[in-house]
Amino acid sequence: MDTSLVWIPATLIASCGQVARNTMQRRLAESIGTVGAAQVRFLYGFPFSLLFLAGVLAVSGEGLPGGGPGFRPFLLLGAATQILATVLMLAAMRERSFSVVTALIKTEPIQLALYGLAVLGDRLAPLTLAAIVVATAGVILVGWTPRIAGEMRGAGLRPILFGLAAGAMFALSAIGFRGAILSLDGGSFVVRATTALTASLLVQTAILLAYLLAFDRAGLVGSLAVWRQSLLAGLTGAGASQFWFIGFAVTAAANVRTLALVEVLLAQAVSRRLFRQVTETRELGGIALILAGVAILLATAR
Repeated sequence: MDTSLVWIPATLIASCGQVARNTMQRRLAESIGTVGAAQVRFLYGFPFSLLFLAGVLAVSGEGLPGGGPGFRPFLLLGAATQILATVLMLAAMRERSFSVVTALIKTEPIQLALYGLAVLGDRLAPLTLAAIVVATAGVILVGWTPRIAGEMRGAGLRPILFGLAAGAMFALSAIGFRGAILSLDGGSFVVRATTALTASLLVQTAILLAYLLAFDRAGLVGSLAVWRQSLLAGLTGAGASQFWFIGFAVTAAANVRTLALVEVLLAQAVSRRLFRQVTETRELGGIALILAGVAILLATAR
């Protein structure tokens, strides 16, 4: 069976799961704080990743793959930079310029293409690179509201650097996770993806538990108190991550993250329906660029 295009449905499923998880985490943040809500995806997601791994191994009949020489360094890179990216976003919120950072983080697919080539040797066709640039430009155009433009002019250098750095860290985390998957010895792409996911959640859970115990015990206790909501958020987050990792196992991370930009189209559609807002010409142009970029990406996918 040809699995070269399995990253396409995997990415779309992961994107939907991520939207649902983010919604749950935003609600949890209101009661247990930002860091407490952020660690829910790791602490409560880790047990589900163990179940995923057990199920995949049982169905496939394969054994647990061994870690190659690059597995641990790549895994630590992915786990640490994903947490660091979140910290940078929180720092931007303290600067009251989170919207500026959000716009700048949309450069992640372009940075991914560069890092993927430099670190993993993921060479992308010229048309694929063009698709990434076009789709990323579309996302920025859709989100480039007059308010964000005003904040960009008055925000100063610090939040702008935070935004670019956060985008870079998210890009490096995807590279780390893909590198960890590719470094595993043997196993199908699903087994390797699930193994890497379980290992990364274990590392991230340990890091954040240590942080919360040392600096934010109230956030940890709060997440335990709302365990029902946290459990659902953890399941949704682990499920989304499972499909992100499947995508990373099959194709360059830049392809996965570029296709994931279709989330913006879904958000626009929901916003228009719920708030009866009129779509501006600028937004229509951005949507057209996103659709064009995704169309080029899928046409050149392999």
